[in-house]
Amino acid sequence: MRRKSYYIVSLFSGAMGLDIGLKKAGFETRIAVEINKAAVATIKRNIPELPVIQSPIQEVSTEELLKKSGLVPEETTVVTGGPCCQSFSTAGKRGSLSDPRGTLFKDFCRVVREARPRFFIMENVKGLLSAAIKHRPLNKRGPGFPPLAPEEELGSAFKVILGELALLNYYVIYGLLNAADYGTPQIRHRVVIIGSREGEDISIPPSTHSKDGNNGELKWVTLKEALCGVRSKEWVKFSEKTLDFLKLLGPGQCWTSLPKRLQKKALGAAYFSWGGRKGFYRRLSWDKPSPSLTTAPDGKATMLCHPTEDRPLSIEEYARIQQYYPSYSDYIFEGSTRQKYILIGNSVPIGIGEAVGRMLKNTMRKTARKGLPVNASGRKGLVKCGDPILEERIKKRPKTQLNPPWLRHDTDPKAVREWLTQVNKSKR
Repeated sequence: MRRKSYYIVSLFSGAMGLDIGLKKAGFETRIAVEINKAAVATIKRNIPELPVIQSPIQEVSTEELLKKSGLVPEETTVVTGGPCCQSFSTAGKRGSLSDPRGTLFKDFCRVVREARPRFFIMENVKGLLSAAIKHRPLNKRGPGFPPLAPEEELGSAFKVILGELALLNYYVIYGLLNAADYGTPQIRHRVVIIGSREGEDISIPPSTHSKDGNNGELKWVTLKEALCGVRSKEWVKFSEKTLDFLKLLGPGQCWTSLPKRLQKKALGAAYFSWGGRKGFYRRLSWDKPSPSLTTAPDGKATMLCHPTEDRPLSIEEYARIQQYYPSYSDYIFEGSTRQKYILIGNSVPIGIGEAVGRMLKNTMRKTARKGLPVNASGRKGLVKCGDPILEERIKKRPKTQLNPPWLRHDTDPKAVREWLTQVNKSKR
């Protein structure tokens, strides 16, 4: 009789961060699907026994997935995946569902529908919550422009995604998790969506850490604690121009701490934009977690400079912050240095995967002891926010935002208020 195991079908596997986290919680990955060559090489280097399908998910049938994993429908414990997130990122062009990458979640749903796993886990960027189906540029909003169409409103794309998930007839919850709250030395917010085929008591995993360590939780892990003992060997270099500015800054400072006379020169055209722009000429702080790792630590707006050394964070430091090291200190990333930054930067922090995995294990134990909840069948097809605070924030969120006054051509505050009122009063 085969021993009881918890099997994963892994889609959009990347560098396997989510899967490794689930492995620490007691799950076993049986198949991976990934198209990126460096990611595939990394998986094969570190987990040579794992079957990997190197094809676009659109070309992979569920039948092939199950056959190569040795599983049958309903035998898979969890289907995992993070469909390509660039189209929803606030740092990108925000093509949303009009970008072909933005519809990959439909293939994720297809596999869930056909494989019928007990659970699924889908993760994505924070921007998924507010993404619009159709992005209207900021300079084309406000007085003088037509009201927003429903598909241009904040969150309209997320509504479509939740609607597709409801059709799976699973009980689905979602939340916004900060990796720092689960022991990761990084302030990184990810949308996590969890589904249960039978309507079991799934929940957002409870946090183990907090900023101040209140209510019996541990304090956030700082960068200094995380990088203790790391021996850096590989990193990209800053340009000489960038270094000239960085050398004027101390730990925890960014462009706002440059002399006033140099700030405009440092930022160029971005000086006249809005927002915090904290990624420009940013040195990290020793006594805080790292900001969210980017795929380009030397990028002008995504800079992650070492607190005291004149270089970006190294590959080894990236791996430690994403929690591959020290537990998986022999994990080797393949590809060029740039490709490694992309692989690790796009990975799911291992602590998040482990926390979700532990929650699922506890849920299954509870079901084994008490049976399914009395309302289990009524939950099927229900999609809800698993965090009341987040739910309230989404309800109160405006339907759009405008450029600040100094970037707009309109000069009549009353006209602005009327335009916004018209947009926000439209039926949600």
